[in-house]
Amino acid sequence: MILGPSNTAGKVEDAFLFIVVCCVILLVIVTVCMVVFLVKYNRERHPRPEHVKESMLLEVTWTVIPTILVIFMFYFGWVDFQYIRNPPKDAMTINVTARQWSWLFEYENGQQSDVLNVPVGKPVRLIMTSADVLHCLFIPAYRIKEDCVPGMKTHLWFTANEVGTYDIFCTEYCGIGHSHMRTKVVAMNPGDFEKWANAKPGKTVVDLGPMILQAKGCLGCHTLDGTSKVGPTFNDLVGRKETVIAMGQEKSITVDETFIREHILNPGSVLVKGYPPVMPKTPMSDEELKTIISYMEMLK
Repeated sequence: MILGPSNTAGKVEDAFLFIVVCCVILLVIVTVCMVVFLVKYNRERHPRPEHVKESMLLEVTWTVIPTILVIFMFYFGWVDFQYIRNPPKDAMTINVTARQWSWLFEYENGQQSDVLNVPVGKPVRLIMTSADVLHCLFIPAYRIKEDCVPGMKTHLWFTANEVGTYDIFCTEYCGIGHSHMRTKVVAMNPGDFEKWANAKPGKTVVDLGPMILQAKGCLGCHTLDGTSKVGPTFNDLVGRKETVIAMGQEKSITVDETFIREHILNPGSVLVKGYPPVMPKTPMSDEELKTIISYMEMLK
Protein backbone atom coordinates (compact mmCIF):
# COMPACT_ATOMS: atom_id res chain seq x y z
CA MET A 1 0.00 0.00 0.00
CA ILE A 2 1.18 3.50 -0.87
CA LEU A 3 1.61 5.68 2.22
CA GLY A 4 0.48 9.30 2.09
CA PRO A 5 -0.44 12.23 4.32
CA SER A 6 -3.66 10.39 5.24
CA ASN A 7 -5.06 6.85 5.22
CA THR A 8 -7.54 7.77 2.47
CA ALA A 9 -4.79 9.12 0.20
CA GLY A 10 -3.04 5.75 0.25
CA LYS A 11 -6.25 3.85 -0.51
CA VAL A 12 -7.22 6.05 -3.45
CA GLU A 13 -3.72 6.07 -4.93
CA ASP A 14 -3.44 2.27 -4.76
CA ALA A 15 -6.64 1.86 -6.79
CA PHE A 16 -5.69 4.64 -9.19
CA LEU A 17 -2.20 3.22 -9.78
CA PHE A 18 -3.60 -0.27 -10.47
CA ILE A 19 -6.07 1.08 -13.07
CA VAL A 20 -3.42 3.25 -14.75
CA VAL A 21 -0.93 0.34 -14.98
CA CYS A 22 -3.61 -1.89 -16.53
CA CYS A 23 -4.52 0.83 -19.04
CA VAL A 24 -0.88 1.42 -20.00
CA ILE A 25 -0.24 -2.31 -20.50
CA LEU A 26 -3.35 -2.65 -22.69
CA LEU A 27 -2.37 0.46 -24.65
CA VAL A 28 1.09 -0.99 -25.35
CA ILE A 29 -0.36 -4.36 -26.43
CA VAL A 30 -2.92 -2.78 -28.77
CA THR A 31 -0.38 -0.35 -30.24
CA VAL A 32 2.20 -3.10 -30.88
CA CYS A 33 -0.44 -5.28 -32.55
CA MET A 34 -1.51 -2.39 -34.80
CA VAL A 35 2.06 -1.69 -35.91
CA VAL A 36 2.78 -5.40 -36.54
CA PHE A 37 -0.40 -5.80 -38.58
CA LEU A 38 0.33 -2.66 -40.61
CA VAL A 39 3.77 -3.99 -41.55
CA LYS A 40 2.93 -7.66 -41.98
CA TYR A 41 -0.37 -7.28 -43.83
CA ASN A 42 0.18 -4.21 -45.97
CA ARG A 43 -0.93 -4.15 -49.65
CA GLU A 44 2.57 -4.61 -51.07
CA ARG A 45 2.97 -7.96 -49.31
CA HIS A 46 -0.61 -9.05 -49.85
CA PRO A 47 -1.99 -7.44 -53.03
CA ARG A 48 -4.91 -9.87 -53.03
CA PRO A 49 -7.00 -10.19 -49.90
CA GLU A 50 -7.46 -13.61 -48.37
CA HIS A 51 -10.23 -15.03 -46.25
CA VAL A 52 -9.17 -15.34 -42.61
CA LYS A 53 -10.90 -17.82 -40.38
CA GLU A 54 -11.95 -16.80 -36.90
CA SER A 55 -10.01 -18.11 -33.92
CA MET A 56 -12.09 -19.34 -31.01
CA LEU A 57 -9.06 -19.14 -28.69
CA LEU A 58 -8.43 -15.51 -29.64
CA GLU A 59 -12.11 -14.59 -29.21
CA VAL A 60 -12.26 -16.16 -25.76
CA THR A 61 -8.94 -14.62 -24.71
CA TRP A 62 -9.79 -11.02 -25.57
CA THR A 63 -13.22 -11.39 -23.97
CA VAL A 64 -12.30 -13.20 -20.76
CA ILE A 65 -9.13 -11.29 -19.81
CA PRO A 66 -10.67 -7.76 -20.02
CA THR A 67 -13.76 -9.03 -18.17
CA ILE A 68 -11.60 -10.37 -15.34
CA LEU A 69 -9.69 -7.08 -15.22
CA VAL A 70 -12.89 -5.01 -15.06
CA ILE A 71 -14.35 -7.23 -12.32
CA PHE A 72 -11.13 -6.93 -10.32
CA MET A 73 -11.12 -3.13 -10.76
CA PHE A 74 -14.72 -3.00 -9.53
CA TYR A 75 -13.88 -5.17 -6.51
CA PHE A 76 -10.81 -3.10 -5.71
CA GLY A 77 -12.83 0.15 -5.94
CA TRP A 78 -15.77 -1.25 -3.95
CA VAL A 79 -13.59 -2.44 -1.07
CA ASP A 80 -11.86 0.95 -0.89
CA PHE A 81 -15.20 2.78 -1.15
CA GLN A 82 -16.59 0.77 1.76
CA TYR A 83 -13.49 1.57 3.81
CA ILE A 84 -13.61 5.30 3.03
CA ARG A 85 -17.35 5.63 3.72
CA ASN A 86 -17.45 3.82 7.08
CA PRO A 87 -15.54 5.53 9.89
CA PRO A 88 -14.37 3.60 12.97
CA LYS A 89 -16.52 3.87 16.09
CA ASP A 90 -13.84 5.73 18.04
CA ALA A 91 -13.50 8.52 15.46
CA MET A 92 -13.44 12.09 16.77
CA THR A 93 -16.46 14.04 15.48
CA ILE A 94 -16.11 17.54 14.06
CA ASN A 95 -19.18 19.42 12.80
CA VAL A 96 -18.62 21.41 9.61
CA THR A 97 -20.83 24.27 8.46
CA ALA A 98 -20.24 25.65 4.98
CA ARG A 99 -21.58 29.07 4.08
CA GLN A 100 -20.99 31.77 1.52
CA TRP A 101 -17.98 31.97 1.60
CA SER A 102 -16.31 30.44 4.65
CA TRP A 103 -15.99 27.27 6.69
CA LEU A 104 -16.77 26.78 10.38
CA PHE A 105 -15.44 23.73 12.26
CA GLU A 106 -16.93 22.93 15.67
CA TYR A 107 -15.30 20.37 17.97
CA GLU A 108 -16.72 18.03 20.60
CA ASN A 109 -15.77 20.39 23.44
CA GLY A 110 -17.43 23.41 21.78
CA GLN A 111 -14.22 24.89 20.39
CA GLN A 112 -14.70 26.61 17.01
CA SER A 113 -12.28 27.47 14.24
CA ASP A 114 -12.23 28.46 10.57
CA VAL A 115 -9.23 26.11 10.14
CA LEU A 116 -9.58 22.33 10.47
CA ASN A 117 -7.16 21.32 13.26
CA VAL A 118 -6.73 17.55 13.73
CA PRO A 119 -4.39 15.25 15.68
CA VAL A 120 -2.10 12.88 13.79
CA GLY A 121 -3.03 9.21 14.18
CA LYS A 122 -6.61 9.83 15.37
CA PRO A 123 -9.59 8.99 13.09
CA VAL A 124 -11.62 12.13 12.40
CA ARG A 125 -15.24 12.13 11.24
CA LEU A 126 -16.62 15.28 9.62
CA ILE A 127 -20.39 15.79 9.90
CA MET A 128 -21.15 18.41 7.25
CA THR A 129 -24.00 20.68 6.25
CA SER A 130 -24.53 24.03 4.53
CA ALA A 131 -26.13 27.20 5.87
CA ASP A 132 -27.19 28.45 2.44
CA VAL A 133 -26.38 26.84 -0.95
CA LEU A 134 -24.56 23.73 -2.14
CA HIS A 135 -20.87 23.61 -1.27
CA CYS A 136 -18.29 20.82 -1.54
CA LEU A 137 -15.40 20.21 0.85
CA PHE A 138 -12.30 18.96 -0.99
CA ILE A 139 -8.95 18.09 0.60
CA PRO A 140 -6.69 17.34 -2.42
CA ALA A 141 -3.78 15.94 -0.39
CA TYR A 142 -6.13 13.48 1.33
CA ARG A 143 -7.93 12.57 -1.93
CA ILE A 144 -11.39 13.07 -0.41
CA LYS A 145 -14.34 15.34 -1.12
CA GLU A 146 -18.03 15.49 -0.22
CA ASP A 147 -20.96 17.84 -0.83
CA CYS A 148 -22.34 20.06 1.93
CA VAL A 149 -26.10 20.24 1.40
CA PRO A 150 -28.57 22.66 3.06
CA GLY A 151 -30.89 20.84 5.45
CA MET A 152 -28.96 17.58 5.16
CA LYS A 153 -26.06 15.90 6.96
CA THR A 154 -23.24 14.34 4.93
CA HIS A 155 -19.98 12.89 6.22
CA LEU A 156 -16.33 12.14 5.51
CA TRP A 157 -13.61 10.56 7.61
CA PHE A 158 -9.85 10.29 7.52
CA THR A 159 -6.80 9.75 9.70
CA ALA A 160 -3.89 12.18 9.29
CA ASN A 161 -0.60 10.29 9.00
CA GLU A 162 1.81 13.22 8.95
CA VAL A 163 2.18 16.59 10.64
CA GLY A 164 1.58 19.32 8.09
CA THR A 165 -0.74 21.92 6.58
CA TYR A 166 -2.95 21.06 3.60
CA ASP A 167 -5.38 23.07 1.48
CA ILE A 168 -9.17 22.82 1.64
CA PHE A 169 -11.23 24.08 -1.32
CA CYS A 170 -14.91 24.37 -2.15
CA THR A 171 -15.42 22.61 -5.49
CA GLU A 172 -19.14 23.34 -5.93
CA TYR A 173 -19.70 26.71 -7.58
CA CYS A 174 -21.48 28.64 -4.84
CA GLY A 175 -21.58 32.24 -6.01
CA ILE A 176 -19.39 35.25 -6.59
CA GLY A 177 -17.02 34.51 -3.68
CA HIS A 178 -16.51 30.84 -4.58
CA SER A 179 -12.81 31.26 -5.40
CA HIS A 180 -12.19 32.77 -1.95
CA MET A 181 -13.74 29.83 -0.08
CA ARG A 182 -10.45 28.29 0.98
CA THR A 183 -8.98 27.17 4.27
CA LYS A 184 -6.51 24.60 5.68
CA VAL A 185 -6.21 21.27 7.42
CA VAL A 186 -3.58 21.57 10.14
CA ALA A 187 -2.42 18.11 11.28
CA MET A 188 -0.74 18.37 14.70
CA ASN A 189 1.00 16.07 17.12
CA PRO A 190 -1.60 14.79 19.63
CA GLY A 191 -0.06 16.79 22.48
CA ASP A 192 -0.14 20.05 20.49
CA PHE A 193 -3.73 19.37 19.46
CA GLU A 194 -4.81 18.85 23.08
CA LYS A 195 -3.22 22.17 24.07
CA TRP A 196 -5.01 23.96 21.22
CA ALA A 197 -8.38 22.27 21.83
CA ASN A 198 -8.36 23.00 25.57
CA ALA A 199 -7.09 26.57 25.32
CA LYS A 200 -9.67 28.97 26.75
CA PRO A 201 -10.31 32.11 24.68
CA GLY A 202 -9.78 35.49 26.27
CA LYS A 203 -12.71 37.70 27.22
CA THR A 204 -11.49 40.99 25.79
CA VAL A 205 -12.85 42.63 22.64
CA VAL A 206 -9.57 41.81 20.87
CA ASP A 207 -10.13 38.11 21.61
CA LEU A 208 -13.89 37.91 21.10
CA GLY A 209 -14.20 40.17 18.03
CA PRO A 210 -12.42 37.88 15.52
CA MET A 211 -14.12 34.81 17.03
CA ILE A 212 -17.61 36.23 16.46
CA LEU A 213 -16.76 37.42 12.95
CA GLN A 214 -15.37 33.99 12.16
CA ALA A 215 -18.31 32.07 13.67
CA LYS A 216 -20.88 34.21 11.82
CA GLY A 217 -19.10 33.73 8.47
CA CYS A 218 -18.21 37.42 8.06
CA LEU A 219 -14.57 36.68 7.23
CA GLY A 220 -15.61 34.72 4.14
CA CYS A 221 -16.32 38.04 2.37
CA HIS A 222 -14.43 40.63 4.43
CA THR A 223 -10.86 40.91 5.69
CA LEU A 224 -9.14 42.44 8.69
CA ASP A 225 -5.90 43.40 6.95
CA GLY A 226 -7.06 46.06 4.47
CA THR A 227 -7.39 43.87 1.38
CA SER A 228 -10.71 43.79 -0.45
CA LYS A 229 -12.67 40.60 -1.17
CA VAL A 230 -16.36 40.19 -1.98
CA GLY A 231 -17.12 42.93 0.55
CA PRO A 232 -15.14 45.90 1.89
CA THR A 233 -12.41 45.34 4.43
CA PHE A 234 -13.10 45.92 8.13
CA ASN A 235 -9.71 47.54 8.56
CA ASP A 236 -10.14 51.29 9.19
CA LEU A 237 -13.88 50.92 8.46
CA VAL A 238 -15.32 53.07 11.24
CA GLY A 239 -15.05 56.72 10.24
CA ARG A 240 -14.37 55.91 6.58
CA LYS A 241 -16.24 57.75 3.81
CA GLU A 242 -18.25 55.37 1.60
CA THR A 243 -20.61 55.88 -1.31
CA VAL A 244 -23.79 53.90 -0.73
CA ILE A 245 -26.97 53.23 -2.67
CA ALA A 246 -30.26 53.51 -0.77
CA MET A 247 -33.63 53.35 -2.52
CA GLY A 248 -31.91 53.84 -5.86
CA GLN A 249 -30.13 57.00 -4.76
CA GLU A 250 -26.37 57.39 -4.32
CA LYS A 251 -25.05 59.30 -1.36
CA SER A 252 -21.85 59.68 0.63
CA ILE A 253 -21.87 58.63 4.27
CA THR A 254 -19.41 58.24 7.11
CA VAL A 255 -19.42 54.69 8.47
CA ASP A 256 -20.43 54.70 12.13
CA GLU A 257 -21.97 52.32 14.67
CA THR A 258 -25.52 52.98 13.43
CA PHE A 259 -24.62 52.18 9.83
CA ILE A 260 -22.81 48.95 10.75
CA ARG A 261 -25.65 47.78 12.97
CA GLU A 262 -28.28 48.50 10.29
CA HIS A 263 -26.19 46.95 7.54
CA ILE A 264 -25.79 43.70 9.52
CA LEU A 265 -29.43 43.41 10.59
CA ASN A 266 -30.91 44.61 7.26
CA PRO A 267 -28.20 44.09 4.64
CA GLY A 268 -30.42 44.82 1.63
CA SER A 269 -31.53 48.27 2.81
CA VAL A 270 -28.27 50.01 1.92
CA LEU A 271 -25.61 48.80 -0.54
CA VAL A 272 -21.99 49.94 -0.58
CA LYS A 273 -21.19 51.03 -4.14
CA GLY A 274 -18.82 48.74 -6.02
CA TYR A 275 -19.78 45.56 -4.16
CA PRO A 276 -22.41 42.95 -5.14
CA PRO A 277 -25.67 42.75 -3.13
CA VAL A 278 -24.96 39.27 -1.76
CA MET A 279 -24.67 39.82 1.99
CA PRO A 280 -27.07 37.49 3.85
CA LYS A 281 -29.05 38.44 6.93
CA THR A 282 -26.96 37.29 9.88
CA PRO A 283 -28.67 36.76 13.26
CA MET A 284 -26.69 38.40 16.06
CA SER A 285 -27.40 39.24 19.66
CA ASP A 286 -27.08 42.82 20.84
CA GLU A 287 -24.01 41.83 22.86
CA GLU A 288 -22.35 40.29 19.78
CA LEU A 289 -23.09 43.43 17.76
CA LYS A 290 -21.56 45.64 20.42
CA THR A 291 -18.45 43.45 20.58
CA ILE A 292 -17.74 43.40 16.84
CA ILE A 293 -18.45 47.13 16.47
CA SER A 294 -16.01 47.85 19.31
CA TYR A 295 -13.50 45.55 17.63
CA MET A 296 -13.91 47.30 14.26
CA GLU A 297 -13.31 50.66 15.93
CA MET A 298 -9.91 49.33 17.00
CA LEU A 299 -8.87 48.21 13.51
CA LYS A 300 -6.67 50.91 12.04
